[in-house]
Amino acid sequence: MKVIQIPLLRDNYGYLLVCERSGEAAVVDPSEGEPVLRQAEKEKVKLKAILNTHHHRDHTGGNAFLLERLSLKVYGHSIDKDRIPGLTHPLEDGDEVEVGELKGRVLFIPGHTRGHVAYLFENKLFCGDTLFVAGCGRLFEGTAGQMLDSLSRLKALPGDTLVYCGHEYTEKNLQFALTVEPTNKKVVEKLTKVRALRANGTSTVPSTMAEEWETNPFLRWDSRDVRDNLTKNYPGISLEPVSIFAHVRKLKDQF
Repeated sequence: MKVIQIPLLRDNYGYLLVCERSGEAAVVDPSEGEPVLRQAEKEKVKLKAILNTHHHRDHTGGNAFLLERLSLKVYGHSIDKDRIPGLTHPLEDGDEVEVGELKGRVLFIPGHTRGHVAYLFENKLFCGDTLFVAGCGRLFEGTAGQMLDSLSRLKALPGDTLVYCGHEYTEKNLQFALTVEPTNKKVVEKLTKVRALRANGTSTVPSTMAEEWETNPFLRWDSRDVRDNLTKNYPGISLEPVSIFAHVRKLKDQF
């Protein structure tokens, strides 16, 4: 399996997933169609499918362009059957997606939107806007409880799981993480590395789930340091996981 990251729009990432045995490929979240088509032609692969994680236009904006030029299967959650352009294969949690000889599992992870899904191929997680490197998506259509459940599900994946998210938000996310957990040395170390990468115009994606356990404030609701810091600054806050998550998400919205 080969993964090719495609920078799109201002800070989006799409991903070309290539089955190297068959030469067939799928694209995850084509914000724009032309760069995806160019990349597929450059790689000399047969683009067969679009894998949409959710309906937002910055993840589906290229669907129409690609469908005008190619006959493609379009995957997305069944909730979004009227919101994802060209959807042909509505999905449910646990369904399987095939790209050539590659097999991926669908994870239903609502919170950012009602119909958000992730695609897990081997140890590679394509999680759209639910989980970012050192961050998570805003709660546009879901509740804090839904997002916590979705993140808990992703958090339970093995530490070597590669996290391919939908945006280049890492530097700002780590800056925010330090306001929640200022003594976290892993965050400081990662921020130094990320600043060097961004200074060279290099992507910070993918991360690993193990790194996210250590540095992502939205996965650290059970961290004593996070709890102590929140209690100190916001006396009386409930220490239930959903309360901690909701409070950290609110702080990030204001950051």
